Amino acid sequence: MRLVDCILREGVRARQGRVLCPRCGVIGGGAGGVYRDGPGRPFLSARPVRDMLPGAPDPPGWRWGRQPGPGLWCGSLLLLLAVLLGVSEAQSGPGGAAEPGLNVYMSEDEVRRLIGLDAELYYVRNDIVNHYALSFNLLVPTETSSLHFSWHAKSKVEYKLGFNVDNPLAMDVPQTNISLQGDVPRSLSVFRVDLFCSGKMDMEVTLIMQLNITISSAKNITVLNFKRRKMCYRKIEQEVKPPISLDRNSTRIHFDPVNVAPTTSTRVFYISVGVCCAVIFLVAIILAVLHLHSMKRVELDDSMSDSGSSQGLSQPSTQTTQYLRADTPNNATPVTSYPTLRIEKNDLKSVTLQEAKAKVKDIAISRERVTLKDVLQEGTFGRIFHGILLDDKDPSKEKPMFVKTVKDQASESQITMMLTESCKLRGLHHRNLLPIGHVCIEEGEKPMVLLPFMNWGNLKLFLRQCKLVEANNPQAISQQDLVHMAIQIACGMSYLARREVIHKDLAARNCVIDESLQVKITDNALSRDLFPMDYHCLGDNENRPVRWMSLESLVNKEFSSAGDVWAFGVTLWELMTLGQTPYVDIDPFEMAAYLKDGYRIAQPINCPDELFAVMACCWALDPEERPKFQQLVQCLTEFHSALGAYV
Repeated sequence: MRLVDCILREGVRARQGRVLCPRCGVIGGGAGGVYRDGPGRPFLSARPVRDMLPGAPDPPGWRWGRQPGPGLWCGSLLLLLAVLLGVSEAQSGPGGAAEPGLNVYMSEDEVRRLIGLDAELYYVRNDIVNHYALSFNLLVPTETSSLHFSWHAKSKVEYKLGFNVDNPLAMDVPQTNISLQGDVPRSLSVFRVDLFCSGKMDMEVTLIMQLNITISSAKNITVLNFKRRKMCYRKIEQEVKPPISLDRNSTRIHFDPVNVAPTTSTRVFYISVGVCCAVIFLVAIILAVLHLHSMKRVELDDSMSDSGSSQGLSQPSTQTTQYLRADTPNNATPVTSYPTLRIEKNDLKSVTLQEAKAKVKDIAISRERVTLKDVLQEGTFGRIFHGILLDDKDPSKEKPMFVKTVKDQASESQITMMLTESCKLRGLHHRNLLPIGHVCIEEGEKPMVLLPFMNWGNLKLFLRQCKLVEANNPQAISQQDLVHMAIQIACGMSYLARREVIHKDLAARNCVIDESLQVKITDNALSRDLFPMDYHCLGDNENRPVRWMSLESLVNKEFSSAGDVWAFGVTLWELMTLGQTPYVDIDPFEMAAYLKDGYRIAQPINCPDELFAVMACCWALDPEERPKFQQLVQCLTEFHSALGAYV
């Protein structure tokens, strides 16, 4: 489902008054307000309430309404306003006596398919142009390849149709099933516009469909510009088409079994077999070459893929607009059953120390090039240092690094796990990822893992430090800064999802930050030792981040990108609470039952309703109903821009 559908369905709780929507079942505002996941199912409750059954009397002090709460955003409110104003204009008309004429609109089914609203969207109704609807730049879902418009005219109306695409390399020129010039049909008709991405690059494409209308009696031209935008992606694997053989006359070859001799048939058979074998061999070579070179194209592909999503982001503000305190209770919310996903197993215990060292041998460097400085974090057996790496060719050049290593009492299995988990992001290149750089695995020395240095360190520790400082401290951050951090994390996870990489342990503790508030996702090597309160063993001799895991991952050990989306929702909650621990009052052994019963963490203090609605979408029990990371990037980017308008 689309993210805007989820947000519209989840709704937001009203800050003032009490509102109950009979359509979506959202009750908002007031003490003990209920956040519902559909009619009759309380989603978040500060105290027990009765189900709102059909025919039941209304509780005192409650009123019925259809608005999902103040401040609904992400474009749906603007489009709904356009629909209402368009209907109002059409009904009022000049003098109320205008003769019905030209109508151009999107049907209710088409509007529901694109944005999830149950309404017709008129661009022209009875010759009256709805400028509000035309000014709205509608986002076309990536999976949607065609648009449908309904139109008809009572009298003769000529039209001329044209298209303008801002990036022809990313999207082909749209095609229609009607001619580009002619007369508007007298009866109700539907024409289709096909939007096909070229698959050559990752880019958000803006399309303008220009429809020039000429009424024969007046001979005046009315120009209608329909604005659309769509995210196009590069095809990861090029489809190899089998060669097409033609005869000398460029037609198919006809065989006459009566007149062809047996020797000729045998010869043709052997030639065909030989050609097929050659083609298969050639295809295998091409695929092997593409696979070997695919990793070299990753950085270029990704820099283009996220440009459309984050180009509108401003740099984090150094001035504070709202300081957050995060002393929130653990309130709750019921949900339904969950499906079965594919199980991905990664048994680290089966990897030996020698195998782990062999996997990182190609990035190993001499221990003499590394100088250890301050200890940044320390656990029972692990440490993280601020280190210096000397350049191999010019020792005068120094590069700051994170250095992960172990103490003398570390066991062989602990060393093996550190090396293995450090390779989770290896070979991936993205501005919001921090993969392993080098290792030191010399005999007789404790292994070291080196990563590029980020001078403000671990994100979770940074957030907790910001919570403790005074409001006038230069390190205090605004709500807009926190949303900007969330966007960066979503961009990095979107890249991992496209590469079919599952992180399995996304959290603020596994991110780092620098002085410009740039956030990067890291692996989870040593996290169990450095943050022991975030991991729990549930009797299976495996420490897991129970409070960050989705129900299917927690119960069945089924991992997917949808599970990472769940963890992102918890990470977003960490950002808005400045590093508070989620579900802190819940026993880890009862987390599965707690989630099955539908309970979730509550909306943090000072967290906007719209942002909490995004979190709630990430915690949908059905993985198919959770948003994709690319949708989260788009939605958070628009919310970040909306916040910037008020700073």
